[in-house]
Amino acid sequence: MPLSPTFSQKSFRDLPGWAGDDHLAAFAAFRRSAFHAPIKPYRTGSLGVDFNAFAQAYAEARAISEPNRLEARSFFERHFVPMLVKGEGGSAGLVTGFYEPEVEASPVRTERFTVPLLSRPADLIDIDDGNRPAGMDPYLAFARRTNAAPVEYFDRGEIERGALAGRNLEIAWLAEKVDAFFIHVQGAARLKMTDGRLARVTYAAKSGQRFTGPGKTLSELGEIPLEKVTMQSIRAWFKAHPDRVDEILWQNRSYIFFREAEVDDVRLGPIAAAKVPLTPGRSVAVDRLLHTFGTPFYIDAPTLTAFDGKPFRRLMIAQDTGSAITGPARGDLFAGSGDAAGEIAGVVRNAADFYALVPRGLFEGARR
Repeated sequence: MPLSPTFSQKSFRDLPGWAGDDHLAAFAAFRRSAFHAPIKPYRTGSLGVDFNAFAQAYAEARAISEPNRLEARSFFERHFVPMLVKGEGGSAGLVTGFYEPEVEASPVRTERFTVPLLSRPADLIDIDDGNRPAGMDPYLAFARRTNAAPVEYFDRGEIERGALAGRNLEIAWLAEKVDAFFIHVQGAARLKMTDGRLARVTYAAKSGQRFTGPGKTLSELGEIPLEKVTMQSIRAWFKAHPDRVDEILWQNRSYIFFREAEVDDVRLGPIAAAKVPLTPGRSVAVDRLLHTFGTPFYIDAPTLTAFDGKPFRRLMIAQDTGSAITGPARGDLFAGSGDAAGEIAGVVRNAADFYALVPRGLFEGARR
């Protein structure tokens, strides 16, 4: 598969701030993907970055246990060629942020903890062109099994009004519906259980309908100017209008189901779509239909300073995806876990240049 003309070859000298980055931190994230790759290969994205071309880099990464920063930089420069990724229609790229919320939760329903996080229902099935009934929305990847034919699954409003009540799907109970909603948006959470445990839930499936963000809804209603939409401004609006929470949230018909997961390393995030734990500040979610998981991306977003007070110029590894992450120059930066990470992720919406580091073996005469 040839590389897409979306890519434009560059040299490492063309990458602003490349020499000053901490390539060792990116190497650690890349190495996690290197160990997963032999277990289950990643799907090659439609832009043509062949998964098999990573074999040599992955093998060397697995063999190197403790490189220094200079060795990590040399590793990427030896194995990859930077390619500027053009946005759709030649537009600039865009980065947003995501994180792993940390909230208090109860293993049982109480007077205070009344909002459930649900596990995957038994009647929720995967749907594709092979089993999709005629007339069903082709967007839907999940459906409800019936005695006749599969039908669209219950949406958020129906589920929160009790469509799945009595099925014992509750993993944990939260105190606030808005907290639960943002866990749905992020796809994972750490739960500080009232019995003293630190637990984690992560994405298992979804009802399948299209995602409609509350920020978009509130902007269209004239409640929050679009340029001022952040997670923080949305939360503040909900706090000021508790009687309208359902009205706004139910316009997002998509509903997320979870599974329980271990917190093996508190420094890392949940295991995401690429089947490795996310690394704060070094894992990025991309459009998995276009890009190949495990691909390093150097991201230059000079107006983004929320991470460390400096212009964001970092090597990231593609290790997750999301329904809102579409397009070749679109990324969602993993900020970490907890409230501090949420403060960072909630304000990230910045123009960015994306440089995909493509395996050098795909080129003849690639320049340094």
